[in-house]
Amino acid sequence: MSTSHPRRGNTRQRIQDVALELFSEQGYEKTSLREIAEKLEVTKAALYYHFKTKEDIVISLFEDLRGPIDTLIAWGELQPRTLGTKQELIRRYSDSLRDAAPLFRFMQENQATVRDLAIGDTFKERMHTLFDLLREPEAELTDQVRCITALFSIHAGMFAMQNVAGDPEEKRRAILEVATELVTAANPPSHRRPARPDSAQTASS
Repeated sequence: MSTSHPRRGNTRQRIQDVALELFSEQGYEKTSLREIAEKLEVTKAALYYHFKTKEDIVISLFEDLRGPIDTLIAWGELQPRTLGTKQELIRRYSDSLRDAAPLFRFMQENQATVRDLAIGDTFKERMHTLFDLLREPEAELTDQVRCITALFSIHAGMFAMQNVAGDPEEKRRAILEVATELVTAANPPSHRRPARPDSAQTASS
């Protein structure tokens, strides 16, 4: 099914959007640069100005996504390991992936290509880092599962919810709510910073 991309106006971004659309519809291997150029109604020379190969297009998409994630990781590593930080981390992660649904659909439907291009390893490393920022080092296994599921619920929700009726932003917020609930459940009071003696006494009175 064809989609429009009013948000992304420059030629490089339009090439990325149309390429992803065709890769998802036809498969990466079955899509040619000529088809991408024809869909864009530009010459192959115009396309080659930005990207010489299909691999260049895919790599560029991951590089565009990597920047916001690296910024988020750098922020998270400087924050105290509180529940509030972890909730904010998952919120910012959801926000950084706001427009990445087509890329995750491509990853899901072209897993062999992602592995062959070795870009999947780079993304996987960042997922491990985010996971470490969300979980407590000595957390029980079920709580660790909750943290990794919080991340993957955002990934899966972006393309799994496409066929569910509703406003895209409302669906994104619903997915974030579930992910936040998982992070919160993975950090029960026993895993959070101990309360001050005076506040503990107040709570028990």
